Amino acid sequence: MFDERQRADTIRRISWRLLPFLMLCYFAAYIDRSNISIAALAMSADLKMTAEMYGIAAGIFFITYTIFEIPSNLALVRFGARRWIARIMVSWGVVAVLLGFVNSHWQLYGVRLLLGAAEAGFTPGVIYYLSLWYPARERGRAMSFFYIGAALASVIGLPVSGLLMKLDGVGNIAGWRWLFMIEGLPAVLLGALVLVCLPDSPTTGTFLSPEEKTWLARTLAADHAQQGPDHSHDWRPALRSGRVWALAMVWLLQAFGTIGVTLFMPLLIKSMSGGDTLLVGLLSALPFLLACILMYANGRHSDHTGERALHLGLPLLLSGLLLAGSILVARTGASVAAYGLLIAAVGLNWAATPVFWAATAGQLSGAASAAGIGLINAMAQFAGMGLPPLIGRIKDATGSYDSGMLLIAAALTTGGLVGLKAAGRPRRPTPTPMSPIIEQRVRS
Repeated sequence: MFDERQRADTIRRISWRLLPFLMLCYFAAYIDRSNISIAALAMSADLKMTAEMYGIAAGIFFITYTIFEIPSNLALVRFGARRWIARIMVSWGVVAVLLGFVNSHWQLYGVRLLLGAAEAGFTPGVIYYLSLWYPARERGRAMSFFYIGAALASVIGLPVSGLLMKLDGVGNIAGWRWLFMIEGLPAVLLGALVLVCLPDSPTTGTFLSPEEKTWLARTLAADHAQQGPDHSHDWRPALRSGRVWALAMVWLLQAFGTIGVTLFMPLLIKSMSGGDTLLVGLLSALPFLLACILMYANGRHSDHTGERALHLGLPLLLSGLLLAGSILVARTGASVAAYGLLIAAVGLNWAATPVFWAATAGQLSGAASAAGIGLINAMAQFAGMGLPPLIGRIKDATGSYDSGMLLIAAALTTGGLVGLKAAGRPRRPTPTPMSPIIEQRVRS
């Protein structure tokens, strides 16, 4: 019989084996998706793009990302997480490098469409993969570490991207082209390493003892029993679940912040500070440092208390209010105070992320879980499709990002209110025995 120390040791062993590498993979993914925000500081002039055209280039990525999201997740279940995640990373890395060779906004649109298709399924695929390893009570913390990889991509990646822009003119190549070409290569290398570093499931993981595998299988079986019948090979329950659609709405509204603010942060800060690309990159990174801290703290506290709704809804609600306050304070000329409120708004927006996925992963199991996670993540990409072009058009029409940011603030506030209801009450799993067949398979 496992005691609490053995349980903690098993989870710790899983975390050290999987999370650092997955964080590094997401770090590369988020850089390749969002480095266009730094590149735009010079690329827009070279390609003669308006703010709306930049918004289209930023948002068009999410069209193909959404189209291929659910099929990609179902393919992951069929072919195995290790092989499919490797395929995703290698293909998106190659396409990310191609961004450095575009010569018009139309070519930029086309390559961004390819990038969305290549990367589709990575984030929900990893979330599904983590649900195969972590019991429900541990998922909030695990998700927080995974998403810290995305926040670190901004903490480290934005200043690095600003520094790479300093290569402008080296080899008669523009700095933004160097940015794309250099930052796309790590994904290709990491994709190859996935085949070596990631086991497909706990039953194939050699770093766990038979006793640890037995305990983990029993605990996960108990979690699945709390979810109702296990539709292991049926993805349709995900599409019929009202809770899944409610969570999809929360994720859509939350994405207004993670997508809209992230893609326009450097341009927004440049309009406030007027600094060069390196300074803008550094100022753009600071909010995501707070995001790392708050994601870990919120995810850990949610796991400790077993409460999801407040840990999901309140950060989003406060994030929307603080973002609106930042815009209103900036109008008075108090740019330092406005920047401080912006830092807090971004941090709180991201703080809800690990709790959201911990709550979501507990709703369905098997193929329905993969399809449900894919559906929810795909829904959020509608914000990515429409929001950047809309913000760009507002900027062209008004000369300011204020109205666009207030729209994002309203979405976050609404998402917080919906999240208070959608996450539901916490489940307290009770142990259930495995069948003798499953237990024998695990021990062997």
